[in-house]
Amino acid sequence: MPVAKFFVRALAASALAAATPLAAQDTIRADIAADMPGLMDLYRDLHANPELSFQEVRTAKKLAAEARRLGFEVTEGVGKTGVVAVMKNGPGPVVMLRADMDGLPVVEQTGLPFASKVRAMSPAGIETGVMHACGHDTHMTGWVATARQLVKRKAEWSGTLVMILQPAEEIGSGAVAMLNDGLFTRFPKPQYVLGFHDAAQAPAGFIGYTPGFALANVDSVDIKVKGLGGHGAYPQSTKDPIVLAARIVTTLQTLISRELDPQDAAVVTVGSFQAGAKHNIISDEATLLLTVRSYSDETRAKILDGIKRIARGEAIAAGVPEDRMPEVKLADTFTPAVYNSPEFTTEIGTFLKSRFGDKRVAQVAPSMGGEDFSRFYRADPDNIKSMIFWVGGVPLAEYNKAKKEGIEMPSLHSPFWAPEADTVIATAAEAMTAMTLKLMKKP
Repeated sequence: MPVAKFFVRALAASALAAATPLAAQDTIRADIAADMPGLMDLYRDLHANPELSFQEVRTAKKLAAEARRLGFEVTEGVGKTGVVAVMKNGPGPVVMLRADMDGLPVVEQTGLPFASKVRAMSPAGIETGVMHACGHDTHMTGWVATARQLVKRKAEWSGTLVMILQPAEEIGSGAVAMLNDGLFTRFPKPQYVLGFHDAAQAPAGFIGYTPGFALANVDSVDIKVKGLGGHGAYPQSTKDPIVLAARIVTTLQTLISRELDPQDAAVVTVGSFQAGAKHNIISDEATLLLTVRSYSDETRAKILDGIKRIARGEAIAAGVPEDRMPEVKLADTFTPAVYNSPEFTTEIGTFLKSRFGDKRVAQVAPSMGGEDFSRFYRADPDNIKSMIFWVGGVPLAEYNKAKKEGIEMPSLHSPFWAPEADTVIATAAEAMTAMTLKLMKKP
């Protein structure tokens, strides 16, 4: 999942190191710090042993064993490789905490002593390196740290805690797989769903939250542009699909610039243009591969319909016969926009500010990235309140230097992305623990 766009000014080292003083009886921060050596051992192991989407067998087994040791009732194999851990602790709300498990087909180049050397076979049959280039190893370690703290504090909360490890976030299929396998029917259905994601464009320890739309709808669209091939010296006897496809590419840009409200953010990007094999041959087909981003379902529908209309309209203008009209195919896998329950997210944001201080917590702009965390809220939007938040991972000195000198920082999915893992894990675990205790506080 790509990172959100942050607007964070350069900060002094003390700004993120400092936090609002906690009450004497609040030992969450200190207890997580004491547990950090073991948590970092776990993190390094997860980082060195990533697994691709729906292949998270070792990862799931290792973390399921940890949840059982803590006293959770654990079910493995939910949605293929997902894990559900349930702890009932009296009457009260059902709160679900989620972490994702899968790595990416990326050859790691961080130079870390525990860098991944794993190679695996992708579903497409391609051997590839594998890396936690999106920071899911920090998510899982933070999940374990939170579970340990909540078990230690069972006397402070009442209700049902559901902690899930989700597979296949990177291909947008894991959340729906777990839901289709009975996540909300076989197990207690949550009133609250919480998650976090590390951020590659924010300083380590910074927390960002976004009420309402936080991440985008993500669609992949293929357009097969058909023409009539022939010799490059005699274009008059052909219908050139390359020229037609080029016209489609340029006209698609008007969907955003001329058909949407300028305040309604959306993206149509042509990521691939494939056609032809020789200098002097006009091919009979061209293929365009698009990524389409939007927030609302209404805008999504308008853009997708517009793509079909433009492709057909340009073909008609080019004189392409009816039986050679472009074929527009929408990929089966669709990632819906993440919608953070607005009032709930604002309330939690205020709570986090009271705990960490205004310099460490801020509302941030939504992102055009995608996250299938959205599926949980969309399964029952009338009865579920949901929030995913960001935890910055860039070492502060590197962040300030990059901002001062205009250096481009490695993004999520980069082979060079190496978050300041201990800060991400400690910050996220403290936030997740405190939020859960707030929601499940004993009357």
